[in-house]
Amino acid sequence: MRILVISALIAVMGYLLFWPVPVEPDAWNTPKDKGYSGVHHVNDKLSFAHAIALGELTALSHKEATTIKREYGPEDFALRSDGTIATATHSGTIMLLAPNDTHFTPWVNTGGRPLGLEFDASDNLIVADAYLGLLSVSPSGVITLLTDAVDGTPIVYADDVDVAENGMIYFSDATTKFSAKAYGGTLSGSLLEILEHKGNGRLLAYNPNTNVTTVLMDGLVFANGVAISHNQQYVLVNETGSYRVLRYFIAGPKTGLVDVFIDNLPGFPDNIATAPDGGYWVGFASPRSASLDDLSNSPFLRKVVQRLPASLRPKAKAYGHVIKLNKQGKVTNDLQDPSGNYPLTTGVLETADMLYISSLTASSVAVVEKANLPKGEDE
Repeated sequence: MRILVISALIAVMGYLLFWPVPVEPDAWNTPKDKGYSGVHHVNDKLSFAHAIALGELTALSHKEATTIKREYGPEDFALRSDGTIATATHSGTIMLLAPNDTHFTPWVNTGGRPLGLEFDASDNLIVADAYLGLLSVSPSGVITLLTDAVDGTPIVYADDVDVAENGMIYFSDATTKFSAKAYGGTLSGSLLEILEHKGNGRLLAYNPNTNVTTVLMDGLVFANGVAISHNQQYVLVNETGSYRVLRYFIAGPKTGLVDVFIDNLPGFPDNIATAPDGGYWVGFASPRSASLDDLSNSPFLRKVVQRLPASLRPKAKAYGHVIKLNKQGKVTNDLQDPSGNYPLTTGVLETADMLYISSLTASSVAVVEKANLPKGEDE
C-alpha cells in the first residue's frame, strides 16, 4: 500500500511539474493593486432597477433570468442612426432593439462569435467576430467578410472595433496564439493569454477603400476594447492583462506614438466606448485576482497552475463595475454592484437618458436610467 501511495504521489508531482500545457509564461512585475479604494471605493451605484431580456422582458436577477432558456452574452452595443441598438450573443446572433421596443429581436447570425460592434456612416454594422475576423453586415442583413488576416498572419480573435469619421476601421486582435475558436471559446482563450502574459495581442487598422489591413501595435497582453477619440486624434485600446488603457495617435504631430491613458486599474478592462459628453466608458469583466498578481513574477508556477483542474485556477468573479473617464484619462464616475446580480460587465452604451450595460455571460441587457443615478455622479 505504501508503495502505491508513493507511486501515486510521484505521478501527481510529475504531472504538475512536466505535463505539457499551451502556455509559456513570461515574468512581469504587476503594479500593486490598490483595490477598491479612493475613486474606486466600494459602492452600489450600479444597483439598477431593471433589465431587458434578449427576447423578452425579465426580472433583474441574473439567477432568475437563467431559469429560462434564451440567448446570452451581450458583449457589446452599437447605436444605429435611427436610434436602434444592436448587440450580439454567444450563438452568433445579432439582435436589435428598436426605439420604444421592450425587448431585443434576432436579426442575423454570423455563424461565429460576434463581439465588438459599430455602425459606419452608411449604417453597415461592422463586427469583430472572434471566430471569423472582421465582418460587415449591410442594412438588408447581407454579411461580408472584410478581413481575416494581416501580413500573412490569421486574425484568430477579433475582439472590439470602432469606425473613424474618415471611414477607417480600427479593431483589436486579442491574441494571435490562443484562438477563441480553437481553445474552447472567448473566455478560455482570454484566460490563457492573460496567464501567459507574453503579449500576443495587437491593434489593427482596416482601410475599406483599399481593403488593406495593417498592424498598428503588437505585444499587447489581450488587446480588447477599442475607441476612437472624439477629436479623431487617437485610438484607445484596453490592454486587459496589464490592467490599463493605451493611447495610439493616428493624427497630428504624435502620429504613430503610444502612451498610457490610464493604468493600474482595479479590474480587467474589457470594452471602452465614447460617451456623448466627450468622455469614455470602460467596463470591467472581473476584479483583479490576488493569486494571479502574486504569481506575476513566477512563470514556472503559472505553468503549474495551468495543470490544475479548472475549478482550482484563478477565475473571473461576478462583480458589476463600470467607470467613466474624461479626455485626460481621469476617472469621473465609478459605478459598482458588489452583489454581482449582473455578472462580468463588459461595457456601457450611453444614450440621452439611459446607460445600457453589457455582459460576457448574462441573458439580458442591464439598463440604468440616468435620472436615477446618485446626484452629481453623472456629468
